[in-house]
Amino acid sequence: MLIEMSIKGLMVDPITNMPIVILKDQAGDRVLPIWVGIFEANAIALQMENITTPRPMTHDLLRNIITDLEGHVDRVVVSELKDNTFYAIIHLTVKGERVVVDARPSDAIALALRTSSPILVEETVIDNAKTIDFASERADSDRLQKWLESLDPEELGKYKM
Repeated sequence: MLIEMSIKGLMVDPITNMPIVILKDQAGDRVLPIWVGIFEANAIALQMENITTPRPMTHDLLRNIITDLEGHVDRVVVSELKDNTFYAIIHLTVKGERVVVDARPSDAIALALRTSSPILVEETVIDNAKTIDFASERADSDRLQKWLESLDPEELGKYKM
């Protein structure tokens, strides 16, 4: 089953110093943290803050190409979690034909923001993400789990890059 989610915010993992995109469902009952690279987080943050760049960034270019080819993004789906790696799919319609493109979740999310497309997550991904061990050491994993559980919802919208 697909769960529609939105971006609650961007944060920095206090253990690894890597950016995390925090997705939440409409009811706010489910939260999915996805670790991303610094450049991908920057692309997401710029769009979240409605900051335009003098030249198109990669995700802006991709949006422009899709539009110029008479297409549009129908939705993006975080579709799988395998070996602690998230996978995503971009669903497009181009000249009336449906097209599915494999993508990294960070790229799919950045494109969804630029095209006002829904972000969906497979329910199994949310369920499986609760049980994976992202940190290499158990102590770090426990600290990270406690930190994620103690997040103040008001802090989720704040980020530092």
